[in-house]
Amino acid sequence: MRTQQVGLTRGGRDGDNGWEVAHPLDGSSLEGVAMAGFRDGAAAGLDMRVLPQPAVIVVIGLGDTRLTVDGPGGHRPMTNLVASMTPGPARIRGERVECVEVRLSPRAAYTVLGVAPHELHGSVKSLEDLWGPRALRLVERLSDTGGWTERLALTDAFLSERAVVAPAMSPEVAGVWETIVARRGSVRITDLAASCGWSRKRLWSRFDAQIGLTPKRAAMLVRFDHAARALTSGGSIGDVALACGYADQSHLHRDVLALAGFTPGALAAMDTSAG
Repeated sequence: MRTQQVGLTRGGRDGDNGWEVAHPLDGSSLEGVAMAGFRDGAAAGLDMRVLPQPAVIVVIGLGDTRLTVDGPGGHRPMTNLVASMTPGPARIRGERVECVEVRLSPRAAYTVLGVAPHELHGSVKSLEDLWGPRALRLVERLSDTGGWTERLALTDAFLSERAVVAPAMSPEVAGVWETIVARRGSVRITDLAASCGWSRKRLWSRFDAQIGLTPKRAAMLVRFDHAARALTSGGSIGDVALACGYADQSHLHRDVLALAGFTPGALAAMDTSAG
């Protein structure tokens, strides 16, 4: 059993190591939504280390799937979960895993989750905590549907229905987020505020309310995400710090420690492969 970053798709699990993976033929009908179906055909078990990333991850367990989350709040059994962009140090384990995973951009998460983003900050929650009986009904319908094509289409339709009646993120906040992502976190807050015609204070307030992070924290997260990918792919700490826009290795060390809870060296040594 290996360790990988949440979600499942990031670890690259595929049929070569016993995992059945299915993707929608035409993608999702909603912008900022990606989904896939997974089944642990080899019964190898699942062991995921939860790391920050610029997406909200929803895992909908099916059939006999049993997940447990170990974190600051203790040991929690779950069938379904929602991991925020900055979930805090946690580890997810599971046996006989069969699930649909949905990755939501902050814009999509604001639209379909139905909760204020700050309520998710620093947490891994049960999906029932967010959607109540509707989550249970969705799980039942997915479990009663035999094929992955139908399951993924059903999930897409469910999210699309929620999006119809949900509030939309303000274009200014969405534009600032897209700028942060496009520039890999190398931005100045003053420039971001000027780009949408807002004061720093107004940007800070609106962005935090709709994204769940301040602009500074969001830039830090996006920069960390690129660094984490580079480190776990074998990049040296010095090269990664330079390539990802950090002032120096100490700057990288501080950010990784603040967001992930361990050092860049420990992150680089983490086995994020599948199998």
